[in-house]
Amino acid sequence: MEVGPFSVFILCLSLLLSPAITGAEISGKVGVNYGGLGNNLPSPKRSVELIKTLKAKRVKIYNADPEILTALRNTNIQVSIMVPNEILINISTNQTLADEWVHTNLVPFYHDTMIRYLLVGNEIISSTAKPVWYALVPAMRKIKSALRTHGIRKVKVGTPSAMDVLQSSFPPSNGSFRSDISGPIIKPMLQFLNRTKSFFFVDVYPYFSWVSEPNSINLDYALFQSRNITYTDPNTGLTYTNLFDQMLDALHFAMKRLGFPDIRIFIAETGWPNGGDIDQIGANIYNAATYNRNVVKKLSAKPPVGTPARPGSVLPSFIFALYNENQKPGPGTERHFGLLYPSGKNIYPINLSGETPLSDYPPLPAPENNTPYKGKIWCVVAKEAMRGNKTELAAALSYACSQGNKTCDAIQPGGICSRPDSLVRRASYAFSSYWAQFKKLGGGCYFNGLAVQTTKDPSYGYCKYASVTL
Repeated sequence: MEVGPFSVFILCLSLLLSPAITGAEISGKVGVNYGGLGNNLPSPKRSVELIKTLKAKRVKIYNADPEILTALRNTNIQVSIMVPNEILINISTNQTLADEWVHTNLVPFYHDTMIRYLLVGNEIISSTAKPVWYALVPAMRKIKSALRTHGIRKVKVGTPSAMDVLQSSFPPSNGSFRSDISGPIIKPMLQFLNRTKSFFFVDVYPYFSWVSEPNSINLDYALFQSRNITYTDPNTGLTYTNLFDQMLDALHFAMKRLGFPDIRIFIAETGWPNGGDIDQIGANIYNAATYNRNVVKKLSAKPPVGTPARPGSVLPSFIFALYNENQKPGPGTERHFGLLYPSGKNIYPINLSGETPLSDYPPLPAPENNTPYKGKIWCVVAKEAMRGNKTELAAALSYACSQGNKTCDAIQPGGICSRPDSLVRRASYAFSSYWAQFKKLGGGCYFNGLAVQTTKDPSYGYCKYASVTL
């Protein structure tokens, strides 16, 4: 058939506007978050090799570490870097500072390292004071301007948010942003993301939603394992088969409510802990492997499946995290989100490409803590701390004793627990006493990694250690 000039024009125009040609096409390939809060982690060069073995096509780091960016050169792995929270206020009012940050941290690596995302801060609304909230969008604008100044067009600017930016999330169609941030912060952010064709980066953790209401939310529903458990939104008639989709669609409806129904979502973090403290349920290797394998299967599906409110949409993503990081503060789960041990060994087999059928993975150890532990728990000095810095242990002991009312009377000279005069025993007594007194107020059994929970009673003779009863 003869092709006329007008047909040729239309063909050329369609090619120019196609996603593949314009670069608008976004891949559903799964990446991994590479955090560094550990004192026993492999080098960046070794870490990049391990990232390759996981078949990750993207990596997100929480800074712009030059050694990591150098190790990622010529790897064909897409990279996301981050502007630290601490400098957002300064950048928000100083274009020169934004230009210098981009010039120093991105420009030297841009041509050889596939930096494609530049995130301005991390969970700003959840983790910083209000003045930083109001600096967020101005800082994003300054960073975007800095990229243009340096002729960089391929890097999308965004910021990761936790799900607590939502005021309502159930049912999903009622999704709405918090009233204190909706107008002054979220709406200008959505305007920026819409104008620059960027993404709403969000950290989505069904684990935390489930663990807060384990009697109301079915565990299999949270793990993508439900066979006959569904939820139908009464307002839309949309039917959900997993908690992940519910959470995402709540965000979709919240953005739509503000007039931005088409902004794409990027999963900045998702995952499930492979371990945790005794008083934390559901944190085990079985659940972590099950969730992460299933979410990878969903996110890497071809054609993409999207969510009930946005069927067929691509959801680019990062799994959290590359390693178990032993210096992360907070509950034990915070130090047990890794796909790998610090040694580089897999905690459980997983292929982030999604190409391994779920049936090909070997059996997993049975979960032992999917229901709450019932009994007494003590907080004692961790084994690693017994061989560590005695000055740090003494400081932690002093802190525990200074916080409460008569917390450490029994280990004072002449007290019933003052003998034998052992720093480890006195610290264990103080940790247990502090935790028993302050757990309900948010006190933890961590003490910068010096303490650990135990079900073994450390009491001896007439010296009885305080405990927490679950």
